[in-house]
Amino acid sequence: MVILQSIVSVPGIRADQVVEFLLRCSDADYQRWWPGTHLHFHTIERHPRGVGNLVYMDEWIGKRRVKLKGVVTELLPGRKIVWQLKALVRQPVRLVLEVENEPAGVRITHTIRAGFDRIGKVFDPLFRLYFSDRFRRAMDEHAKTEFNKLVQVFEGDRSRGGSTPAPNQKRTLD
Repeated sequence: MVILQSIVSVPGIRADQVVEFLLRCSDADYQRWWPGTHLHFHTIERHPRGVGNLVYMDEWIGKRRVKLKGVVTELLPGRKIVWQLKALVRQPVRLVLEVENEPAGVRITHTIRAGFDRIGKVFDPLFRLYFSDRFRRAMDEHAKTEFNKLVQVFEGDRSRGGSTPAPNQKRTLD
């Protein structure tokens, strides 16, 4: 199993804002979040409670362009969202985003888990070729930068009367 994990504290935003934003994100939102690095993020297939949503992501991680489709396999509103990568079928790669409110903002744990269970573990070294130490460093830098940029996105949405809830507002998923 290959595990890449980044943890970042972001002041001025809440856990529920982060999860809600990622469930509702459009290409325009994603590009505004980090222009030139975030290229596309949108939902291809939407399900009423979010689990089963199929999303498309396209971004630069360091010098590597990463394009993928992911299925939301787990959703705990305001706490956690898990995407499982999908090509023709679901792959043994998951992107896990866990968020927890802190006194001044939110702590975000971004984890990529790649690998098989049981006998399939013999193929795990193949994942190490893709998820190299160089990619691990680029991913860590990327995650820490991108999540801090969310503050500006949420502030911009509020100033334009947009859809991101203000810190004292709640919004349901449906």
